[in-house]
Amino acid sequence: MTTSLTSALDSLSLGVPDVDAARSFYDAAFGLDDRLRLHESSAPTSGFRGFSISLVVAEPAVVDSFLIPAIEAGAEPLKPASKSFWGYGGVVRAPDGAIWKVAASSKKNTGAPLRRVDDVVLLVGAADVAASREFYTGHGFAVAKGFGRKYVEFAARDDAVKLALYGRKAAAKDAGVSADGSGDHRLVLGWTAGTSATDPDGFVLQAG
Repeated sequence: MTTSLTSALDSLSLGVPDVDAARSFYDAAFGLDDRLRLHESSAPTSGFRGFSISLVVAEPAVVDSFLIPAIEAGAEPLKPASKSFWGYGGVVRAPDGAIWKVAASSKKNTGAPLRRVDDVVLLVGAADVAASREFYTGHGFAVAKGFGRKYVEFAARDDAVKLALYGRKAAAKDAGVSADGSGDHRLVLGWTAGTSATDPDGFVLQAG
């Protein structure tokens, strides 16, 4: 296959023990559109599930407009919102165990609309970034940024979920958790290709 934007992630479907409870949490916390879906799953899983989901927003006030309601709705703070050399952001773990990061590159507030998401990014903690990159480029994903075997970001339409690859240990450190984990990812990637596939780290890409 050739690399093009014909291959992209349209949605993420989280496996959760209680769909109604999870929907109530996510409506209060993040209020995302069809890019986030839920399905029932009790598949065994423990520790770091090999991914985090990032909401990229405009500025610190917008970060807080997501993180504060998320924590009030039951999310566990993993990294309290704070400034750093790259911007402002924080990380929480949802009641279903999924890890969410909300971040802005700006450190100053200029009055941007609250609770508006600019990008949704799935960061996969890959065992072998190069192997995973080869898999995705072989399935039509175009590389937008690449830093050797350390980090890869794929191009995506504005309405799609962006996909990025990071080493597993680095991804866990970014999320504020141990890299140890086992069991099911409890995540299905919805994509635009005609057939389903499974990547080298066991993430299922569901066609349609």
